[in-house]
Amino acid sequence: MDIHAILPSKGRDLRLDLFRGIANWAIFLDHIPDNAVNWITTRNYGFSDAADLFVFISGYTASFVYAKMMLERGYIVGATRLTKRVWQLYVAHIVLFVIYIVSIGYVAQRYSDPDIIHEFNVAGLVDNPVETLRQGLLLKFKPLNLDVLPLYIMLMGLFPPVLWFMLRRPDVTMLASFALYFAARHFEWNLAGYPGGSWYFNPYCWQLLFVFGAWCALGGTVRARRIIDSAPMLYFCLAYLVFALVMTMAGRFPAFGELFPAWLFDAFNPNDKTNLAPYRFLHFAVIVVLVIRFVPKDWPGLEWRVFDPVIKCGQQSLAVFCVGVFLSFVGHFELMMSSGSLAAQIFVSITGIAIMTLVAYYISWSKRQDKPLPRPAPVKSPDPAPAPERARVEADRP
Repeated sequence: MDIHAILPSKGRDLRLDLFRGIANWAIFLDHIPDNAVNWITTRNYGFSDAADLFVFISGYTASFVYAKMMLERGYIVGATRLTKRVWQLYVAHIVLFVIYIVSIGYVAQRYSDPDIIHEFNVAGLVDNPVETLRQGLLLKFKPLNLDVLPLYIMLMGLFPPVLWFMLRRPDVTMLASFALYFAARHFEWNLAGYPGGSWYFNPYCWQLLFVFGAWCALGGTVRARRIIDSAPMLYFCLAYLVFALVMTMAGRFPAFGELFPAWLFDAFNPNDKTNLAPYRFLHFAVIVVLVIRFVPKDWPGLEWRVFDPVIKCGQQSLAVFCVGVFLSFVGHFELMMSSGSLAAQIFVSITGIAIMTLVAYYISWSKRQDKPLPRPAPVKSPDPAPAPERARVEADRP
């Protein structure tokens, strides 16, 4: 079967690092309740948020990294490298899982605050610790705010055959992803959670964003470039962003929401995040179109030093994400124990982002130290004088 995908041009795409860093910062801020600083994140001004961005970029980067490996070294090699990455993600999740629940349990015991155990969904560890931990290893038990990594692990684990088809029939694979998405919404498919309920991020639905990222990376946007650059598409995107802003604000402020008819308000509020509502996916797709149109890969602004910290956080995404999730719990606890004033919220938010950035710079520096130093160029000895010249020099000696 012929390859119909178009691999991205060589060279690192700093747009991915920039937006992945923004997503990590936003997820940290959004995970801190009653934090005024998270009003700067996109979730307050439209249907999609940082989680959509994180999943999309994950699919985008996984596709072009492992697609090239599959084409050059075969499917088996590419699939095993993907499996290795899944194992790394799983280990990171388990380490974060253990540290997270131990920290919550310690805080609850140290400060006699049992309500925090229920707030962060770890009460099962008190009643049935062995089974709860076993379910945690199976990704079925997830404390509060630990939902994204299990979704990422699941999508990456099932990605090898998807990528094989995406390389050969990208548009058909994208249509199949849409079919699974609508079937899951219609038949209410989801994975079971523990001790009850289901996954907060329904993988049958959220796979659409992951596959959409892969489709964009492997030539989808190139084939759709004429549509992306058209004037009607621009007007539609801008109009939809304004509409999403209005509907989101209607949900945030009840008095404003009462100005709209109930059928319109109820169609978009509450925002269906679990099953990735169609209007939510469309909102994110609109943002992707505008970024492709106005922020090219070679945009000079990507080299501005002001973006260095967030780009560095995007380049060390996994570690920064894990640190951010833990710091969001610490920040929430700090605000609970303090006055919770606006100054405290700003301090907690800035401090957390600073720590995440320091971690990213340290890991980047540490990786450079692991690489062997370049060998110095060998010093060439001067060429010996020709035989007649040496004879003349020796004859001149006393």
